[in-house]
Amino acid sequence: MAELVPLPLPLLLRRAFLEYRREGKIFDLPKSKFFRGIPGIDFSVDFHGHRAATPLGPAAGPHGQLAQNIVLSWLGGSRIIELKTVQILDDLKIPRPCIDIANVGYNVEWSQELKLEQSLREYVGAAMLIEILKASKLLGEDFSPGETVFDMSVGYNLEGIRSPRVRSWIESMKDASAVIAALRMGLNGYRDLPFPARISDTISLSTFHGCPAREIEGIVSFLLTELGCNVCIKMNPTLLGAGEVEHLLHDVMGYREIELSPEAFAKDLQFDEALDLVPRLQRVAQVHGKHLAVKFGNTLVVKNHKSFFTDEQMYMSGPPLHVIAMNLVKKFREHIETSIPISFSAGLDANNISTAVAMNMVPVTTCTDLLRPGGYGRLIRYLENLGAKMREVGASTISDYVKRYAGQEAALVAETTANPRYRWERNKGMPRKIGSKLWLYDCINCDKCVPVCPNDANFVYEAPAAAMAYDNFELLAEGVRRVPGGVFQLAKAHQLANYADACNDCGNCDVFCPEDGGPYVEKPRFFGSLETYRKYAGANGFYIDFTPPVTIYGTVAGESYVLALDPPANRARFETEAAVIEIRLSDNQALSWEAKAGAAPPGVVDMLPYLKLKVLVESVGDPRRVHFANVVGLEEVIRESAL
Repeated sequence: MAELVPLPLPLLLRRAFLEYRREGKIFDLPKSKFFRGIPGIDFSVDFHGHRAATPLGPAAGPHGQLAQNIVLSWLGGSRIIELKTVQILDDLKIPRPCIDIANVGYNVEWSQELKLEQSLREYVGAAMLIEILKASKLLGEDFSPGETVFDMSVGYNLEGIRSPRVRSWIESMKDASAVIAALRMGLNGYRDLPFPARISDTISLSTFHGCPAREIEGIVSFLLTELGCNVCIKMNPTLLGAGEVEHLLHDVMGYREIELSPEAFAKDLQFDEALDLVPRLQRVAQVHGKHLAVKFGNTLVVKNHKSFFTDEQMYMSGPPLHVIAMNLVKKFREHIETSIPISFSAGLDANNISTAVAMNMVPVTTCTDLLRPGGYGRLIRYLENLGAKMREVGASTISDYVKRYAGQEAALVAETTANPRYRWERNKGMPRKIGSKLWLYDCINCDKCVPVCPNDANFVYEAPAAAMAYDNFELLAEGVRRVPGGVFQLAKAHQLANYADACNDCGNCDVFCPEDGGPYVEKPRFFGSLETYRKYAGANGFYIDFTPPVTIYGTVAGESYVLALDPPANRARFETEAAVIEIRLSDNQALSWEAKAGAAPPGVVDMLPYLKLKVLVESVGDPRRVHFANVVGLEEVIRESAL
């Protein structure tokens, strides 16, 4: 398994500009899915005293972890970006796979997978890249995205949050001047942009599961008073009570296969405790000139009844959680003796955003839905549907829209609870599998694996669709002798690969791939450096060094090879584990060879790996497609375009 390797900001910038100019995409999101506003509709909202151009954003999950993810969320219309949760324990060993969105939505992944310092650079870099996209006018002179708010998410206990590293991390998000200065290098014409130093001063507190009331109060007080941050407390669905949750889950919606965890209900914050806690902390916030809010909600701990994960427990999201959370919001508002802002995240999608916004919840954030086919491209539909609903009721602003539904919250929640779209019958289906097996090349070309990856790790490249007859060569003391070989056939020009540095083996592409094996496992996995390739190559890893002569390092079926191409000289240098062979490129004829020191006599060299590497380096390096695996090799083209 590879580990996430954040991509340098200059590389992200190069890719964004070149890909948009050549393909009309940024990080594989087509420009038709970029949100450009809706005439006559003002989606702007207030969040902790900051204005945001829309109430929509990604929840603190995989879509808010890497810089490219954050930019993709922003392009889709997100203007309140809840960043992935950070904590003092930043060297977690998360089981793989960790995401299963086949129907309902489950995961065992719950915190950042980067070091604190890496997360800081990702979040600051994302904010800088957004500023560059705005200043460059790349997306058009009329592109006016409005204001964006970054919302930190931290956890999970007071000791960790008060630690020097986490405290320093938060302070650096409030004033990122030093990080910005370091990241300016390599930005060419955008190096001197006046990037805002304050990335965020708001925190959504993730107490996760089992955090006691006194601990929550201590954390929030510390964040409000000592760190001077606005705070939103994330509330767990267990607040609704085991009886009510079980009734909704089993009796109303029919998810009888889902078994609750009694321990979670016993250890989590209790409803009466929340009613006491929130007003006290609200007074603390007011005294210190800060804002306090609450968020409904978090994932629901359930027992693992499937075979996808190895853990005994997993965390449920998606449609059933939406109904549970909406009922919890209603109950909380009916019992709380103070008015407090509420944000929402539970099974949000394009079909229910209008109801969540009508209930005056800001922001409304989404995660599970974006892990389905379409990925970030689904976001624009959220705002289009919300805009259509606002027009339907004659509202041009969010505040007017909320007023239209004043006093109707109970009816909205009842309608949601009764809606058949949230029931087991509508969500029991599984993504279709067709029984065929993936391999290094060729597949059915549905391309679902590209948008369902939140990190944009899977990508398309074009290769020659042909049957290539080849000979093998026997390596003799006096030279080489041609011997019968075989046929290397590519059935399709359209091919798929994986950029391993951006892949965390979450397994989501495997869930939605109609074929067996998993694209992130079976397809060529390209690494961003020779170091990561050598460390994590596995059975089919590759790295391309674009410095002439262009060289590809490859592991095919567990065997390592190196191929260097010198087209002007019509030569290639093919290195197996036993020998180094000089080859004429025009006809793939072996010309000479030398044995590697200490290696066994090579005998007959199979030329199939040579052809596989040759096709990969030529096809993946083709500049007509821009992706993470080749953008370094396109650097000179970028300079010519005066970026």
